[in-house]
Amino acid sequence: MFIQTESTPNPATLKFLPGRTVMPEGVLDMPDAGAAARSPLAQALFSIEGVSGVFFASEFISVTKAQGEWQHLKPAILGVIMEHFTSGAPLLATDMGDPDEEAEEFYDVADKETVATIKELLEARVRPAVAGDGGDITFRGFRDGVVYLAMKGACAGCPSSTATLKNGIQNMFRHYMPEVQAVEQI
Repeated sequence: MFIQTESTPNPATLKFLPGRTVMPEGVLDMPDAGAAARSPLAQALFSIEGVSGVFFASEFISVTKAQGEWQHLKPAILGVIMEHFTSGAPLLATDMGDPDEEAEEFYDVADKETVATIKELLEARVRPAVAGDGGDITFRGFRDGVVYLAMKGACAGCPSSTATLKNGIQNMFRHYMPEVQAVEQI
């Protein structure tokens, strides 16, 4: 088994590509060890000193470090990922539901068409680019001309995430929908 690695715009996060499906559907963001209870792989990754976040997507795993150098952490992370996939163990210990489904979206019913367009633009133009950088972005709400988005994985806490939101996503939304005045991260 060969696992590729890719850097992300967030210097504290590396993307690991095991060459097989990681999450069959959706994504799973575990920003701390407490959130890793649902995944044996995530628990094993958090047991490596210096690992502070784990994110699963369809074809990759993003690992965020709080301390240490990648040259020292990377071999241990690669070993844990390889051991997991060669063992045939399930990714998730139990089906505990998608934590994102618990977070309700908020918007006025009168803005339904605007929200549909926002979601369509996110799916078609933004999420693929953000996934390429080792993260994910989801719609959370729209109120008073402000779009609220949740950033996960490598994008959460990335030094360039504010620039991505303000210069990239906000400008795109404003171009297509004049009713959008700003974009904020939740």
